[in-house]
Amino acid sequence: MQNYTIGQAARLLGVSPDTARRWADAERMRTHRDESGRRLIDGRDLAAFSVELAQQLPGQTEEGEEPHTSVRNSFPGIVTAVKLGDIAAQVEIQAGPHRLVSLLTREAVEELGLEVGMRATARVKSTSVHVDRT
Repeated sequence: MQNYTIGQAARLLGVSPDTARRWADAERMRTHRDESGRRLIDGRDLAAFSVELAQQLPGQTEEGEEPHTSVRNSFPGIVTAVKLGDIAAQVEIQAGPHRLVSLLTREAVEELGLEVGMRATARVKSTSVHVDRT
């Protein structure tokens, strides 16, 4: 499973690294240390936390800041759910306060190797959402 540093987690959650550290210090976000002593967050734990965080009141962040927005229709985030059918699949990405859902082929999901806890970017054009593994 992919692990994330505090800085990477902060970028995916749309907060500062200091905020992510405070959440980790308060044990709000579960972390573990690697062999060099860096704090890491398991991808599945980060995915669950991002969903929990997004369920706060709409438009509010932990510190009452204005929400972040995308001006280029590109939403980097973390995969929070993958539902595979025989032919089609559904992928959910939590990008800061934004939850994006994309319907694509099962083959595309398998080729990208998408799974819960990994980074991905949803790119939106008109009514289509394209997912890039990052």
